[in-house]
Amino acid sequence: MTAMAQPASPLSIGSLMQLSLSLIAIVALILAIGWVLKRFKLNAPRGSVDSEVLDQLSLGPRERVVLVRIGEAQVLVGVGASGIVALTPLATPITLKAASRAPAFADRLRDIMKRGGTP
Repeated sequence: MTAMAQPASPLSIGSLMQLSLSLIAIVALILAIGWVLKRFKLNAPRGSVDSEVLDQLSLGPRERVVLVRIGEAQVLVGVGASGIVALTPLATPITLKAASRAPAFADRLRDIMKRGGTP
């Protein structure tokens, strides 16, 4: 009679080493894919909406008010640590001069806040 070879124990050092190396390889692969996506900006959403940030005014270390153009409309949004809040859509668009964009926006915002109503 010939003796049959015993299968390796699932808890042997060799199988635990193989499992550990496989897990390390998978984690390294996930980190490498994340780095590539971040490096080449492949994860950025691509929308068909014509939008841009026109101007912004800092209110504190983490808070600011941003004037955003979406299509033909302009919206005033607040950006803070808790997220983004739409403050108000503007009925009449603000035209900003190229040389003095920040003061014009700041003055317009100050006027709107003094009135206490909608623009």
